[in-house]
Formats: sequence, C-alpha cells, structure tokens
Amino acid sequence: MSQARPASSSRSPAPVDRALPLALLAARVAEETRGSDVCVLDLRELTPVVDYFVIATGSSRRQMHAMADEIEKAVTQELRDEKRGGEGYEQGRWIVLDYGDVMVHLFDPEARGYWDLEGLWSDAGRVTRPGPAGAAAS
Repeated sequence: MSQARPASSSRSPAPVDRALPLALLAARVAEETRGSDVCVLDLRELTPVVDYFVIATGSSRRQMHAMADEIEKAVTQELRDEKRGGEGYEQGRWIVLDYGDVMVHLFDPEARGYWDLEGLWSDAGRVTRPGPAGAAAS
C-alpha cells in the first residue's frame, strides 16, 4: 500500500524571474562600457514576445562592439546564461542581442533616432535602475 504525498511536495517551485536581473545587468554593463542614454523598457504588459528591451547608444562601431562583447561576457559569467541570437554586429549600426525574454539594442546615434524604439513602445514603463552609490538611474 503506497502512501499519498502531501500536495505541497508535488508542486513545482515558482519560476524564477531571470529577465529583470538580466536586463539590469545588460544596462549596467552598457553604461560601464561608455554607452549613453541607457534605458530599460518594461514590455510585459504590452506583448507576450519579450519582457524587457535594453537600449543604449554607442559612439562608434568599436565602442558598440565592446558593449556587446562585455554584455555577453557578463551575462555568461554572472548569470550563467547565453544569448539565443544576435544581429548587426558586423555592420555596427544597430546590434541586437537576443536573450529570449530580454532584447538588448545597441545603436549608433543616427540609427537610434531613426528607429526610435522608445517612441514605438511609448506605452512601456521605464525600469528604474540602481545607480552609483545608491542613487537611482532611469
């Protein structure tokens, strides 16, 4: 005769939200690698496709490559996660890093103005990020 398990032990643990920590890490690394006008958009209420956009502007192709490379390295080392895809690295005007629930968009100034993701997703909330020495960044 087998004993029934208590109901609580058969439940799966609640899923861990990995998207927000990943978005915040990508934004922090973009700033640390001299990206400008860095923002995180919360798209969870607007689309089932992605949870967050991280958007940053780079001053040159070389600097955008450095941002992309350092974000990939940090996500791998700190969160043990890998990007699922990417586009635009060779051209260096708009680099997209796809982490599933998080899309990182690195633009040169002209491409950022042209594509205006913040305007296209103007209904998205902006995530307040911790800044240096406890100050808040947005």
